[in-house]
Amino acid sequence: MSHVSSASEQLEFCWIYGNECTKASAQSCGECIQAGEKCGWCTDEDFLKQGEQKSTRCDEVEALIKKGCSEASIENPRGTVSVNKNQSLTDRTKDGVKLKPDQITQIQPQKLTLDLRSGTRAEDYPIDLYYLMDLSYSMKDDLENVKNLGTDLMLEMQKITSDFRIGFGSFVEKTVMPYISTTPAKLLNPCTSDQNCTSPFSYKNVLSLTADGFQFNNLVSKQQISGNLDSPEGGFDAIMQNQIGWRNVTRLLVFSTDAGFHFAGDGKLGGIVLPNDGKCHLQDNMYTMSHYYDYPSIAHLVQKLSENNIQTIFAVTEEFQPVYQELKNLIPKSAVGTLSSDSGNVIKLIIDAYNSLSSEIILENSRLPEGVSISYISHCKNGVSEKGENGRKCSNISIGDQVTFEVAITAKGCPSNGKSETIKIKPLGFTEEVEIVLNFICECECHKDGIANSPVCHFGNGTLECGACRCNEGRIGRVCECSKDEVRTEDLDANCRMDNGTDICSNNGDCVCGTCECKKRDNPEERYSGKFCECDNFNCDRSNNKLCGGHGRCECRKCICDANYTGSACDCSLDTSTCLASNKQICNGRGTCECGVCKCTDSKFQGPTCEICPTCPGVCTEHKDCVQCRAFGTGDKKDTCEEQCNYFFLVMKKKKEELPQPNDQPFINHCKERDANDCWFFFTYATKNDSTVEVHVAEELECPSGPDIIPIVAGVVAGIVLIGLALLLIWKLLMIIHDRREFAKFEKEKMNAKWDAGENPIYKSAVTTVVNPKYEGK
Repeated sequence: MSHVSSASEQLEFCWIYGNECTKASAQSCGECIQAGEKCGWCTDEDFLKQGEQKSTRCDEVEALIKKGCSEASIENPRGTVSVNKNQSLTDRTKDGVKLKPDQITQIQPQKLTLDLRSGTRAEDYPIDLYYLMDLSYSMKDDLENVKNLGTDLMLEMQKITSDFRIGFGSFVEKTVMPYISTTPAKLLNPCTSDQNCTSPFSYKNVLSLTADGFQFNNLVSKQQISGNLDSPEGGFDAIMQNQIGWRNVTRLLVFSTDAGFHFAGDGKLGGIVLPNDGKCHLQDNMYTMSHYYDYPSIAHLVQKLSENNIQTIFAVTEEFQPVYQELKNLIPKSAVGTLSSDSGNVIKLIIDAYNSLSSEIILENSRLPEGVSISYISHCKNGVSEKGENGRKCSNISIGDQVTFEVAITAKGCPSNGKSETIKIKPLGFTEEVEIVLNFICECECHKDGIANSPVCHFGNGTLECGACRCNEGRIGRVCECSKDEVRTEDLDANCRMDNGTDICSNNGDCVCGTCECKKRDNPEERYSGKFCECDNFNCDRSNNKLCGGHGRCECRKCICDANYTGSACDCSLDTSTCLASNKQICNGRGTCECGVCKCTDSKFQGPTCEICPTCPGVCTEHKDCVQCRAFGTGDKKDTCEEQCNYFFLVMKKKKEELPQPNDQPFINHCKERDANDCWFFFTYATKNDSTVEVHVAEELECPSGPDIIPIVAGVVAGIVLIGLALLLIWKLLMIIHDRREFAKFEKEKMNAKWDAGENPIYKSAVTTVVNPKYEGK
């Protein structure tokens, strides 16, 4: 129930390309190949030209080929990789045979040899777990729950591995003031009088690693709590003393506490100033030098845990979670779990933390030799690949998974001793590792065939190797022809002056043994050459900010132009295609083509092909009168037609559809003009390549026809009638609307009228009423 990390490392090796090959000024093939990855050395003895230095043989391979060196004459050794040990990954339970830990292979390959020019985590893998517990008084209730941890944890871990061992250790604090009380009574019982506590101690190994869970329970149940004065504890001292019989298997250290920690420098409070030496000082399973050495630093702790492949699980209370989370970020392959107030969840915490640690693989390497660097590319689950620092690790690894790492080792130069070097790569928390032997290629193959004291090298003053002389100490020159003491003598300098001038090597080189060796430019494409370095390939005329206009090469300060180009800067094109006008004539017959550009000879014409004439009439309008007089005998020039209009060849056609079309003659002009009778006539005007003009005219004219009177009169009459009827209808509609408004107004006034209700003075009633004066109403 474990998982698989990676062991199938694929290695790629190369040189880092630093300075350009030409800047290295290499005097031998060995110096050249160390200058850069792409550098090669030309061994052809006739490769160098006059004035060129020996270092010119060193350049990029492509550049050497361009300079005339054959591929067979180029030395460019490449690095190789060979696998010396490549055992397959193993399954501990394969074929029912249970293997020992040292028979299990988790990383593949195991050993490689690299010639440089300048793992899997198996299932059912054994586990050792050491429980390191804080026994200060605040952990009293935690101790009760840990007393039965051994057998319970054994049962849970058997689900992961059948080979599990467990151990137990405890710590409190340094046994000096002010960390503990040093009064005799407190040294015997640091707790209050009603509490029975054991004497304070720094670190105690209670039980070394064992497969007996009952022994763990038995010994832990006999432990008593202790006490100290300050809140931080001395747990780091305990971790540094952890030499308790680890096997070369997965090593887990559970660090259980409910407080912070002391680290390097805190010992000064107790007068302890000696740095921790990182060694084990256990006597009768007790740390005896806590009063002598300071607490270890975090960096020191990280180093020791890494050296011993110990993976740490910090089981701490929720209050101190942030502190130990920060510590986890500094310690690779560590985890943090939240411990309940009484440590009741410690088994679940350990299982969860182990699964978290086991699901991540992180590679580390040993110290690299000088000039060697290493980089990683991880290929994890689901096709996820990472580079840089993330290329060292894979996360979320499950049981049976395999992941792969590509490791690129780069050499920037040869070591001073020239010997082989060995580096090691391993996953954190693993005891297995990959061993890589580095051999450095510092010389070319042709170096072995060198002829010492060759007569070619000026009477044996050098070794002839790789097509050039490697001069003996104190000798210089292309063939080691002179001593360093003779380089600047007056007689030799005279041979480096051109035409008895004053400039040595034209100020572009050095006089070496009476011969000019030209200087190098920062740009390797720019070179001085010639017997006196008087020539170069970068001081020629430029056009459009390009040397030789980009259409030639510069040789000895003169442009050698490509075909179809001329001029001092090769900026004059001999190609006339850019001067062709739409009528396929050079510059429309109105100018000359110079360097691919039209120079118009007629001032009226302009434009790139002399076709634009702002003051000229159109072609059709210009030739209208002559076409009209020759084709129809009419027009303004009918009387002078013979004298003025014989400059073109006339062809008559029946209809305009028969005139030549643009597809037949792409330079043709189609014209439509009106004559004195308002009739349209059609013709085409074309200039041939031999400058003759050809005019095609359609005999059929298009004349406007007379108007049809009857429809016009009928339309006008009908329009007048319709307009009258429309006006009449509008008048009638307006009158109806007006009458209806007046009637509505009358009705409204009628409804609002009020009649007088008084008596008619003319009316006389027929009845007369007489009142009895005696009647009193009784």
